[in-house]
Amino acid sequence: MHIRIISGKYKSRRITAPKNLPIRPTTDRAKEALFNILNNLFDFKDVKVLDLFTGSGSIAYEFASRGTRNIQAVDRNYPVFKFVSQTVKDFDFPIKVIKKDSLKFLEKTPETYDIIFADPPYDLSQDEQEKLIKISFERKLLNSNGYFILEHPDRLNFEQHPHFDFSKKYGKSVFSFFSSKQDKG
Repeated sequence: MHIRIISGKYKSRRITAPKNLPIRPTTDRAKEALFNILNNLFDFKDVKVLDLFTGSGSIAYEFASRGTRNIQAVDRNYPVFKFVSQTVKDFDFPIKVIKKDSLKFLEKTPETYDIIFADPPYDLSQDEQEKLIKISFERKLLNSNGYFILEHPDRLNFEQHPHFDFSKKYGKSVFSFFSSKQDKG
């Protein structure tokens, strides 16, 4: 499976992931659209990013290629951890790779972020995915003007969530953006 970096220092570079990894990388089209949105919201050099369920590491690599210097990529799967760690080493990306369950990581991390990106397995229920959002906001893990971005299948809808800001659909995938700007109190 090939992962292409869309833009930045490593634009058009391809990274080959082993076939046996349990991953579903974000499509190039969706990734490009996501980063077009983010480019209008953030200066990539100044953000702190958390990539949950990193899988192939595609989103984390894209941030690194665009100049982000503070990125954490979390996945509990050891072959994924090993692959992403080796890729980070090969490209000298400023990504800290963490082998841990993403939900447990959110429950324990003492840090805050400008962007939390989560791309959980598509078979995770809406309730389980909402738990990720809930913990992030309860623990105040987002910096002011930060976003929690959830990539999820189009069969799920989070528009009623109190922190929901907006969403964009690409094929069968949706990026839902949540922010503390939506706090009602």
